[in-house]
This record gives sequence, structure tokens and C-alpha cells, in this order.
Amino acid sequence: MKVPSNGFSPGAGEGEKKTINSELWHACAGPLVSLPPVGSLVVYFPQGHSEQVAASMQKETTCVPSYPNLPSKLICMLHNVTLHADLETDEVYAQMTLRPVSK
Repeated sequence: MKVPSNGFSPGAGEGEKKTINSELWHACAGPLVSLPPVGSLVVYFPQGHSEQVAASMQKETTCVPSYPNLPSKLICMLHNVTLHADLETDEVYAQMTLRPVSK
């Protein structure tokens, strides 16, 4: 598959997230950034996720839903990773899909 010269994958319409070419994403992220491969076991921290959501929305953590029945950490398998760049700021980020692993 040929990558478009702008680095974005085709097919994303208006209002949809556009994925970015892996080589371009890693160049923008910098040499100290690494992502776990799909299929890896990772640890998910729900509270840390809530704090990041609150910060990105510029809200207090009390305004973000909490899930008190969740444990403080969950072992998950990394199911999917998509690489993105914010269209307004050009900041790169990765969206990861996790599946909890039963103990």
C-alpha cells in the first residue's frame, strides 16, 4: 500500500479521526517513545486514565465519571493500536484497544 504524501491514511471523512503513517508518527513522537506490540500484556490504570481525560478536557477529575468497582489496575492484552495526530496542534498520540485478561 502506498502512503499518501501528507502522511495520513485515506478514507477518513470529516469529523472522523485520521490515522497517521507509522514512520511519520514515530518521527514526530521522538526517539524515546516506544509502543508495546499488539498481543502484549499491559497494565491499565483506570484512575490515571480518568486523570488524563480530565486534563485533556480541561475539567476537574470530579467532573469525569469514575468507576469505583474497578480495581486500581487491570492486566490487559493489547488488541489494537492506531496512530493519530491532532489536526489543530499536530500533537501525535496513540489510541489503544485493550482486552482484560481473566486471572
